[in-house]
Amino acid sequence: MNEPIPIQEVARDAGRVGDAIAATLGRSLIDMQSVIDQVVIAIVAGGHVLLEGVPGTAKTTLCRSLAVVLGMDYRRIQFTPDLLPSDVTGTKVYDQSRTEFVLQTGPIFCQLLLADELNRAPARTQSALLEAMQERQVTIEGDTLDLPEPFIVLATQNPVEQEGVYRLPEAQLDRFMFRVRVGYPERGGEIDLLELQEAPDAPPENICAPAKILRLQGFVDSVHGSRELKEYIVDLIRATRNHRDVLLGASPRAGIFLLRAARSRALLNGKPFCTHEDVQAIAHPVLEHRVIMRPEAELSGRNISEVIGEIVRSVPVLES
Repeated sequence: MNEPIPIQEVARDAGRVGDAIAATLGRSLIDMQSVIDQVVIAIVAGGHVLLEGVPGTAKTTLCRSLAVVLGMDYRRIQFTPDLLPSDVTGTKVYDQSRTEFVLQTGPIFCQLLLADELNRAPARTQSALLEAMQERQVTIEGDTLDLPEPFIVLATQNPVEQEGVYRLPEAQLDRFMFRVRVGYPERGGEIDLLELQEAPDAPPENICAPAKILRLQGFVDSVHGSRELKEYIVDLIRATRNHRDVLLGASPRAGIFLLRAARSRALLNGKPFCTHEDVQAIAHPVLEHRVIMRPEAELSGRNISEVIGEIVRSVPVLES
């Protein structure tokens, strides 16, 4: 009979894996350490990520490099206004040689899916991802098929462009554990990026297997979170519903994602327990896309990042 693996040992292993991933990706993705850390936290937590940033900020490169480093089966779908749901999930086609309809699966059947420019497709096509992101399965003309494990969606969108795009509905946004903002590099980082083009590093190597990611995902819930920490998370969520500048606050699912992401962060930092510091570190990417501000607050120049920052500072930390 196998002895259970102590969570302390798993945490040390996860810390080594997290450091190795960050170091490997950091060699070619300049000035993106915070983005890399957040994406890896979400992947270990089993969550999907919406990457938001203008073109040319290495969002697609990050996804492609992650797939190589993690050894995952990777597919990319370019979302466009004429893309159909069947182009994502697949459909049944008539096979003349067999005189019957056969199932032809779509590109969604992979472990790491890049949904590039997700908001360029209409709601009907966006909704093709809903079942996959929530249930890890796809229904095609009455047949329900399980997706490979692990299954992670990384989606991108340009927050500036307004023409030819469709706003992501709240139900779609809520499926993403994190919304990560990808900005411009600092001046020094941009100079390093230009020099890297002259003498590019070797492509990133595979340092982790999908089975390792699945193993870490299975241990996330074993990371200790005290009763006081859960009370703190609930207080944060409830505070979003009572803030003067907020029209619609975060749902209970946001609290579930906060706790799981905090546990994932603790695990990747080599800790068998999570604290309020872990919760605060991931509060912005978990909450910002789930909270709707009042129009008058936006017109006065307020933004959601400021509001979430105020809420985090206003909620007292409960001592255990």
